[in-house]
Amino acid sequence: MSGTTSWDRLVRYISAKDGQIHYGEPIVSDSKPDIDQLAQDGKLEVNVLEGASPLVAKANGQKDSVKQLLGPLTPGDVPIIRCTGLNYKTHSTFYLSIVYLGKDVDADVWQLVLETGMTLPVNPTLFIKPSPAIHDTRSPVPIPKLGQPQCDYEGELTVVIGKDCKNVSEADALDYVAGYVTGNDVSCRDWQMEKDKAGGMPQWSFSKSFDKYAPLGPCIVSTKLLGDGSGLRMRTFVNGEERQNTDTSDLCFGVRKLVSFFSTGQTLQAGTCIMTGTPGGVGIGMKPPKYLKDGDEVVVEIEGIGRLVNTMKFE
Repeated sequence: MSGTTSWDRLVRYISAKDGQIHYGEPIVSDSKPDIDQLAQDGKLEVNVLEGASPLVAKANGQKDSVKQLLGPLTPGDVPIIRCTGLNYKTHSTFYLSIVYLGKDVDADVWQLVLETGMTLPVNPTLFIKPSPAIHDTRSPVPIPKLGQPQCDYEGELTVVIGKDCKNVSEADALDYVAGYVTGNDVSCRDWQMEKDKAGGMPQWSFSKSFDKYAPLGPCIVSTKLLGDGSGLRMRTFVNGEERQNTDTSDLCFGVRKLVSFFSTGQTLQAGTCIMTGTPGGVGIGMKPPKYLKDGDEVVVEIEGIGRLVNTMKFE
């Protein structure tokens, strides 16, 4: 697979040499390096990349040391974030049950949902987060007052579109994907679900679109290394407690389908991020719910990509 980029992995970082922000390709020998830990230990070395954007950056022949790892993308790099709802089988059954049954549920009710015809989606479900939601790894996520009562996390495999595309077939979809990054779809559940706030039907865009509510990191990993992004283990931890543990084989719709479907009749611009959905284990699904509090640390880790780390900062 040739991929759309000159690099296999890309980080954005503050240089230990000149204090400036650069792009770089990590110098690693491990096939699944711990980019975050290397940066935390001050041991992350890179080949410097130059270019007008991360998608077109190329090596300039220089090497550098990373002082601080940032998110690989800025809001200016991302025209829009297209998000997928109900795309893991475990999360879909839970969500459908609370929407249609309107009460706390457990595993038996999840099975009832499937058995009684509340089936999984036939087509991908789309909602939008705006580009100002893009945020760095290892940087606090500001939570506004109205988002504090039911603040939640969603670990997500995130696709980065490498070049403009429209009406793409599933067979050709990866020709337009630059790579993958670990993401967290930070969410405000009461403004998503409660009728007096969300309205007559659940709504997702407002409740998930606050500034910096889509942190990404630690790097973008090319399709040359990860192919179609299937079969990757993903785990989410809150203050060290494992909350989500699945792999992307549980996706209802894989990367090829999402790129093809979301490009139907509408252009996916280069830099567009597609968040592929979250598995079961979110805070709202626990009994009782476990929402995020001020200072809580959320870590999302995806095999082959690495660890995204953020704390919640209530404003």
